[in-house]
Amino acid sequence: MIKLTVFLLLFVISISFTATVMANKSIISIPLNQWTSQRVISLAIGELLSKQGEQVEFIDISVDEQWGALQRGTVHFQLEVWQPSMAKVFTKLVEKASLLDMGVHDAIVTEDWWYPKYLEKLCPELPDWRALITCKSLFVTENSRGQGVYYTGVWDYDDADIIRALRLDYKIDRSSNEAALWQKLSNAIKQQQPILILNWSPNWTDEHLTGQFIEFPPYSPECETVPEWGINKQLTKDCANPKNGWLKKAAWPKLKQYNLCVYEFIKEINLTNQMIIDATSLVVVDKINEIQAARAWSKKYQLELMSWLKNTCLISH
Repeated sequence: MIKLTVFLLLFVISISFTATVMANKSIISIPLNQWTSQRVISLAIGELLSKQGEQVEFIDISVDEQWGALQRGTVHFQLEVWQPSMAKVFTKLVEKASLLDMGVHDAIVTEDWWYPKYLEKLCPELPDWRALITCKSLFVTENSRGQGVYYTGVWDYDDADIIRALRLDYKIDRSSNEAALWQKLSNAIKQQQPILILNWSPNWTDEHLTGQFIEFPPYSPECETVPEWGINKQLTKDCANPKNGWLKKAAWPKLKQYNLCVYEFIKEINLTNQMIIDATSLVVVDKINEIQAARAWSKKYQLELMSWLKNTCLISH
């Protein structure tokens, strides 16, 4: 009877302990931002973590809001930190130890003003930035009051500073999301109309459209801080955004303590330009939804995913 009581007591303790462990199992929160490659690849990585026994949730969040969330641990990692648009805040937070730099991808990135190649027939001076002055009339619309129009998204590239420093008579038209931006581009291409638009590389356009980035004066760090450096001796930002920039990963500073296996896995992830092109093309060109795209992307890059897993403790789950 004593033996039975002890056994039952141990059994109850064991069940209670297991339930507590399951209840306290760390939930991995993954941000979903406003551009397709980040969403598709994040969904794919989240699904893989789930298959390895991790509890995963996805949180729709803007780039601006994600920095605070990463510092607090509300979200746990970011797979795509693009140098041209995010380097300032990312570097500052890493230097303050408020954010972890989880390493650089093989992918090389550009984010800047872009136009479809057919525009060079109408404005042979392109892609030189001075063509934006001589051919401004091409980019004037009914409602722009004589100014050229540059279409961009919700992200801040200091475009107003570029316009001011290079004395461009242009206004900025912001789309609320990436899909709206591509719709404007699609409408212009169908009618072979002029359009000047924010674009980035790697992106679906690398393989499915012919276009060109505007060649602004080359970027230098001094361009952002020393007015005397460039063409305009009174103002900064008289240059392009960084070209051939880095793409990095970021994480909550306590991720290693919170979940060592996920920390190890994020360190191993290494995206290429082609991986990002494929992630965006599946949605924008092939017209499948993000979840379907994530699964198709995972299937195509199964060997890479397994190679990232093999040196982590996730593989032993």
